[in-house]
Amino acid sequence: MKRFMAMLSRNKNKDPPPSKLLDLAGKLCQDLKSSSPSLEKLVGAMMGCKHKMYFLTNIHVVRACVFVHIRNGQHDTACSLLEHCKAEEKEELVQLWHEVHYRRFMETHHRDFLTPLQKFRCRQRNPPPVSLCPEGLKTRNYPEEVRQHLHRFAAEVTANPDKKQREGLARDTNLQPAQVYNWFANYRRRQKS
Repeated sequence: MKRFMAMLSRNKNKDPPPSKLLDLAGKLCQDLKSSSPSLEKLVGAMMGCKHKMYFLTNIHVVRACVFVHIRNGQHDTACSLLEHCKAEEKEELVQLWHEVHYRRFMETHHRDFLTPLQKFRCRQRNPPPVSLCPEGLKTRNYPEEVRQHLHRFAAEVTANPDKKQREGLARDTNLQPAQVYNWFANYRRRQKS
């Protein structure tokens, strides 16, 4: 830690900072996971210097910063940091985004844990920003033309296709036969209610 602080003050005017400094920051953030006073001091030093955005290219630094902000109840700051960081590990950034919102929900509602349904609702209410998922959120829904084809078949032919019909539909829609089977089972369930 002392070595990092000394390197940080020595290189405060270098732009960009040396890669050794950035690597050391990432290593320290990995090592200091549970040691909160030291981690808080490290995060404070990194976020208080002009090289802040360079540090936020390292996923270990981003994770440590988010962890410290969550612990201090600074959920909006953690979200802003995630939105503007330049780390490459987008999937992990999305997980951190969700974790921030889970913690906020647990603090607001005085809960020790969340059920899978509460987590799902939390994710639905707080989708990650475009900067974290530039290709958009992955959805489990089938494309519109596939759904239209299946709806047409259900309305015009049958809502309970046999195995041969399901296999034909699977070929036509580029789905697996099991997916077609499940779609029709869910369709019939929705029709009943």
